[in-house]
Amino acid sequence: MVNQKTHHEAELADGQTVCAGCGAVAEDTPPTWTCSVENGERRYFCDRCARENIRAIEGRLDSSWW
Repeated sequence: MVNQKTHHEAELADGQTVCAGCGAVAEDTPPTWTCSVENGERRYFCDRCARENIRAIEGRLDSSWW
C-alpha cells in the first residue's frame, strides 16, 4: 500500500476520506473502498460507487467518463 497523498480533497484534515463519486465520508480509508489515480491525482470511491462502475474502473476510464 502506498501512503503517498496526491489528491488533496481525498482526505479531510481530521483523517476522514471522501468518496469522489457521491461525497460519502468515512473514518480513515476503509479497506473495501477503491483507490484510483487519475491524471496524477488519487481518488477514493466508496463500495457503492465502485460496484456501480466496476467495468469503467477495470477499463481504466477516468471517473469523468462515468
